[in-house]
Amino acid sequence: MLLVPVLAFVFLYTFGTNRYALPTYLPTGVDSTLVEGKWRRDTVFHQLADFRFTSQSGRVVTQREVAANGLYVANFFYTTCPGACPRMNSQMARVQERYRKDPRVKLVSFTVDPAQDSVAVLERYAEQYGAIAGKWFFLTGDKTALYRLITDEFRLEAPKGQAPGIEHSQKLYLVDRDHRVRGIYDGTKTKDVERLMTEIDVLLYSYEHE
Repeated sequence: MLLVPVLAFVFLYTFGTNRYALPTYLPTGVDSTLVEGKWRRDTVFHQLADFRFTSQSGRVVTQREVAANGLYVANFFYTTCPGACPRMNSQMARVQERYRKDPRVKLVSFTVDPAQDSVAVLERYAEQYGAIAGKWFFLTGDKTALYRLITDEFRLEAPKGQAPGIEHSQKLYLVDRDHRVRGIYDGTKTKDVERLMTEIDVLLYSYEHE
């Protein structure tokens, strides 16, 4: 009888804490470090290089700005895309509304058609989705720089059977303050976007409880 409360305490102490750790994506290799006389192998993950593109307001925006002290959600689209892009950006609008008052969360939408999507075009497009100034950035710029960002940094590839080029994607990317990808989601699926918002909460919690 006396052991019952003791065992109950031990059980709750050991198993009563929920832990949820986000994975990190885009591995680049394996590094070895010597810890207490033993070699330990750790996976090294890609850190996104900084970018400089022009937003729908005409202001130059960098990764350092959008990731400072928080995180950002990224996607790739073009304004004349008839199907997936409107569904994806409608889901991005949901994320914006959820974190409207949290300055740590930013949204970044890169156009894959900079020849068509000028600053003026992006400004009108952003208005359609209620993009909040300083919260959700629609970015355009040099085509070569955008292609390098898409292929070398986010590692998106052209669909099989098609020539290499700038491609839009249905994926949403969760990027942390260290510029590492912590989540990849289908931006056209409500359930995946719900998971994205849950994992944003987890990442923000980890910042507060290091």
